[in-house]
Amino acid sequence: MKEDLQYIKQRFNIIGNAPLLNRAVEVAIQVASTDLSVLIMGESGTGKESFSKIIHGLSPFRHGKFIAINCGAIPEGTIDAELFGHEKGSFTGALESRKGYFEEANGGTIFLDEIGEMPLGTQTRLLRVLEYGEYIKVGGASVQKTKVRVVAATHVDLVHAIQQRKFREDLYYRLNTVPITIPPLRERGADIIQLFHKFSSDFAIKYRTKPIEISTEAKDILCTYPFPGNIRQLKNIVEQMALLEEVVMVTPEVLAKYLPKVQNHTLPVLYKKWNNNELLEKEYIYPILFDLKRDIAELKALLFNLMGSGAINHPIIKEDTRLFSTHSDAKNIAKQIHLLEIAQSFKEDRLNCTDASHKTENLSIEAQEQALIRRSLQKNHGNRKNAADDLGISERTLYRKIKQYEIEEFNVKP
Repeated sequence: MKEDLQYIKQRFNIIGNAPLLNRAVEVAIQVASTDLSVLIMGESGTGKESFSKIIHGLSPFRHGKFIAINCGAIPEGTIDAELFGHEKGSFTGALESRKGYFEEANGGTIFLDEIGEMPLGTQTRLLRVLEYGEYIKVGGASVQKTKVRVVAATHVDLVHAIQQRKFREDLYYRLNTVPITIPPLRERGADIIQLFHKFSSDFAIKYRTKPIEISTEAKDILCTYPFPGNIRQLKNIVEQMALLEEVVMVTPEVLAKYLPKVQNHTLPVLYKKWNNNELLEKEYIYPILFDLKRDIAELKALLFNLMGSGAINHPIIKEDTRLFSTHSDAKNIAKQIHLLEIAQSFKEDRLNCTDASHKTENLSIEAQEQALIRRSLQKNHGNRKNAADDLGISERTLYRKIKQYEIEEFNVKP
């Protein structure tokens, strides 16, 4: 297996021996002989397309075409026509019928890079191709058949995209039959030096110069650099030095001219070396506290209305009326967070109720909140501003709740 691994890496120009890299290549080799969909994950510039070529080159589809498509580079208005083709006259400028990539690649492999950038409508069409091997051209009426191996790649967190409703969950699980994760360059150790020498040799041939070498001190710097652009960034740096530097040996001083300064990836987002702590508080901490205070005040008002309507009757809320003070300062934030814990506890108590008399009635806070919002909107004939005033919350919060609960039966007015 080790000999096969090295042969495959040489054949497809995969440089390096990092364990995580070797594991990714092994998975690609194992899945290549099947017709399963594959999702390749990794940061931009890690070489995801090279892995798609491994899968195609070792698969039963290797005699067909290999087409690589960057989904993020095609405008949303034309991506359906590009992928699935279109009929003459289907849209302005469609002067003749045209084949799409899925028709062109029939019997081969399509590599869909940056799949996370694909529009939702196109995702629906792609799911149909993956499940049934069929599609309809833009402006067409007849169903077309295709037998294509689909390999997708992304550098974004698709699970987060699903939560944001930017990516279809069913498509994610259909694509993610076999996932392959490519490690970033900063996690590949000595591979960085191997890649440096490979690029140095390539550019020496291309520009007819002597290959540049690198000193021991410069190697240490290179191996600890985070490389946010990964292999692509390293290749660009070596090419710049091969073209611009007259020296053959790269020292730390030479290297410093070509390595952009980057922030440490492991540090929190808000970290920065401030000379004035007061400025940090005013610019970051105060706005966060004000937003928290406003949101908690809105939650208190809503819970107070729920309690007044008889929807909830929690003893701790009735006991500690100070929690409903609308003029609390930063010292009372702990008490207000306590209110959030009470609400969560109340919700869990309701959801965990197993008594038969409660099974026929939805007593969760969401249901009570939804019912109260519906009654208020009905009372105010769909006027959001008046309904928000009655509920004691902002119109922005009410609008968000209407969207969350999909309240559509009222003639909702601003």
